[in-house]
Amino acid sequence: MTQQDPRSGRLIKAPENFIDSEGVRTVFREGKAGRRDFVRGAFAAALSGGAVSAVHAQANPVPAAGGDANILNLPAHTTGLGQPVATDGYGKPSRFETNVQRRPSPGLTQTAQASVSFAPLQSLFGIVTPSGLHFERHHQGWWDVDPSKHRLMLNGGDEKMMKRPLVLTVDEIMRLPSVSRFHVIECGANTGMEWGNVAVPTCQYTHGMISCSEFTGVPLKILLDMAGVDYKRGRYVLAEGADGSSMTRTIPMEMVESGEVLVAYGQNGEMLRPENGYPLRLVVPGVQGVSWVKYLRRIEVGDKPYAAKDEAIHYIDLMPSGLHRQYSNTQEVKSVITTPSGGQVLLDKGYYQISGLAWSGRGKIKRVDVSVDGGRNWKTARLQDPVMSKCLSRFSLDWAWDGKPTIMQSRAMDDTGHVQPNYKQLRAVRGSRSIYHNNAIQSWLVQESGEVKNVQLS
Repeated sequence: MTQQDPRSGRLIKAPENFIDSEGVRTVFREGKAGRRDFVRGAFAAALSGGAVSAVHAQANPVPAAGGDANILNLPAHTTGLGQPVATDGYGKPSRFETNVQRRPSPGLTQTAQASVSFAPLQSLFGIVTPSGLHFERHHQGWWDVDPSKHRLMLNGGDEKMMKRPLVLTVDEIMRLPSVSRFHVIECGANTGMEWGNVAVPTCQYTHGMISCSEFTGVPLKILLDMAGVDYKRGRYVLAEGADGSSMTRTIPMEMVESGEVLVAYGQNGEMLRPENGYPLRLVVPGVQGVSWVKYLRRIEVGDKPYAAKDEAIHYIDLMPSGLHRQYSNTQEVKSVITTPSGGQVLLDKGYYQISGLAWSGRGKIKRVDVSVDGGRNWKTARLQDPVMSKCLSRFSLDWAWDGKPTIMQSRAMDDTGHVQPNYKQLRAVRGSRSIYHNNAIQSWLVQESGEVKNVQLS
């Protein structure tokens, strides 16, 4: 990297909370009536208004000439006594960062309990998502379960499938040999609103149903070994959650035998958060998030897929032929530029660092290419260490903006040779009426004004 002047490229962050509660209700009413153009317009209008407040929020630049009062006048935190140690028993973000939050999407669902919150990807660094900003997907709301009363049961589909059915407490599971691994979890519907056309303005809403954490737990294989599973007959596992939606998912036994599937109780160095399945959840690396069953209470071993309700009529792919594709669980190679991205504003010509995230449910990210001319030319980006399997990877590229309109894209490749497709390539196979597993290349239009907008190239 050549020496760059960090003052040459200033950027206004994307506004976070740009629709108030009444606006959400209006968007929902119009969306329910089928007026999707109104939904997109409401996002766009609110976004343009929010950019003004963002300018003021980030004001206080270094003076062009003369002394800087922020240096010449000593602030209170330099001359006074600070707050006492452990004022808060559990640390909190700075009051200047309270606008960085996970947020729901207006009009997306009819009930708040069966809904989604999106992680603010455009405001995060590195690859780890803070536990308090981890995206949520609930089918009947979240619970704070008493771990002393929670149980995990293991049983077989018949008496010979498992020699010793077990019932384990959380404490008993936590006494077993554990592992800690970094993995990405992505909802199968991430970017689902963009299948037909541009629908939402920022990468928080286009790609924010994804997070990456260090998970700690016991490999499920250890528990099945304890129970004496017949692995020749038992080729599938049914995972069942304890929440009211009765979430159940089939997991192929080969995933369990690899040792990757965990019964997790820890996340980012502490216990799981209630929104993320406390006290136990399944971790199934590389597979869509719905299979990472939260509030895990039962594991059953069987000899065929279970065709549970959430895999027979939900989380299936509508194909162009009209048929549905079932058990398409693997999250394909994908990437998104988070800076610059939708809702942000470039204030100056000059140097910027393009930054983004890439991931694959098949393995490690091998390479990410970035285009600043709508896909005509590509440059290989830098991959930031560490690069781990089935985990977020951070990439970056130096770029000098000349003040002219341009379209920015990223294209990821994993170590199995899979390459992220553009929308034309994806729709040729999958059509445009699906919901799940949209891994198409994301395009951001940098306008001459510096405003960044979500666009699609077909």
